[in-house]
Amino acid sequence: MNGLRTGPTVGIVGCVAYLLVLVAPYLIVETTSAVGVYYAAGALSPTITAVFALLAIIVLAAGREGRTDPALAAGGALVLGVFIIGLSLLWATTVPTGLVLGLTESTLIEHHRWVLIAAAVPVPLGAAWFAVGLDLL
Repeated sequence: MNGLRTGPTVGIVGCVAYLLVLVAPYLIVETTSAVGVYYAAGALSPTITAVFALLAIIVLAAGREGRTDPALAAGGALVLGVFIIGLSLLWATTVPTGLVLGLTESTLIEHHRWVLIAAAVPVPLGAAWFAVGLDLL
């Protein structure tokens, strides 16, 4: 497999999956204001990481298509991916468990925080694969 095409694609797909997981509580919980409280309850709102994920999509796509320096794109996306995981982990560990359990009777929302972190993992992995394909790592 070619890391110059596949690596950025994995990162882009990871970003899209991460954004879909961020939107999922709005589909599960009946009141959207409760989701806003849920996202604001942690140390740092994951809306910041959503912006990073959108930026990573642009950076990875531009690097893959040669519209920006691929080495710069791989490094930038790797840093963005690490920040996405780190900030998501910070948020997930600081959201009060009682708040999460009070949102809905669905057990899906109980595991949402951890699924969000798992969805973030392909972003730096794809960027690292891209960097390896460029012989940077």
